[in-house]
Amino acid sequence: MKAIVTGIALAIIIAVGAAFVLDSKFQRTAETAFSTTGARL
Repeated sequence: MKAIVTGIALAIIIAVGAAFVLDSKFQRTAETAFSTTGARL
């Protein structure tokens, strides 16, 4: 039972950390991501 609770807690911690990293560093708007000389929105 202790291993299950530890696994659930670890999964929650990893999910929150991944959400923070993705929101702060990797996501960009479509206008920012695809604004090059060949494609304009």
